[in-house]
Amino acid sequence: MIDLRGNVALVTGGSRGIGAACCRLLAQAGCDVAVNFRRRAEAAERVVEDVSRAGGRGLAVPGDVSNPQIVDLVIQRTVEALGGLDILVCNAGIWTGGKIDALTDADWARMIGVNLTGAFHVVRAAVPAIRSRGGGSIIFVASTAGQRGESEHSHYAASKGGLIALAKSLAVELAPDGIRVNAVSPGWIRTDMTEPYLRPENIGASLKEPIPLGRPGDPEDVAGPVVFLASRLARHVTGAVINVNGGAVLT
Repeated sequence: MIDLRGNVALVTGGSRGIGAACCRLLAQAGCDVAVNFRRRAEAAERVVEDVSRAGGRGLAVPGDVSNPQIVDLVIQRTVEALGGLDILVCNAGIWTGGKIDALTDADWARMIGVNLTGAFHVVRAAVPAIRSRGGGSIIFVASTAGQRGESEHSHYAASKGGLIALAKSLAVELAPDGIRVNAVSPGWIRTDMTEPYLRPENIGASLKEPIPLGRPGDPEDVAGPVVFLASRLARHVTGAVINVNGGAVLT
């Protein structure tokens, strides 16, 4: 039912975890996919191979989203190699902890610089390309932390709350251009980043409230809503935040 043939997608932070799952599922729906990465070139190439096996054209595009000049080149290379840009998934992000009186200016700047300012850089560079195709879809990967806060991760929560506000603002601003802007808000998802916290010996301390569906999510559980939001099935959905947390946080 979801058919994205003829579309080109760019997924930032696409070499692993949620980003990689989004790349694979977008390709299965018919997309050509640019896989952005910062350091993991081999992992990105493996995702490109998966995209090719699904029948799409894949492209590994290195680039740190916190650097606006590099981001401009990422968009340029994507458009030149794949012929345009229709779908943008802003997924690149980091997650570190720290109590407020222990956080340094550098800690704060790095978190906001990657998670929030990085998304700003990518969207700013991508909008002209998406607009030139007659419209498209932008999806931010936010977090439950951005909706309710997260103790000892205030800088992370602030960055993700900023993404949600950015999505809602741009949904209105870009609607006349035919560009829909939405967000997904994952809870606990099994990725490389969360693996230490979700080991059997640690999971009890990590999950401070029960998950009604009985388990942490997998990256594919987030990729499904992302692909839905990118598709024509969501043609009247913009400014929305889809919670993907197994019912743990009902906002």
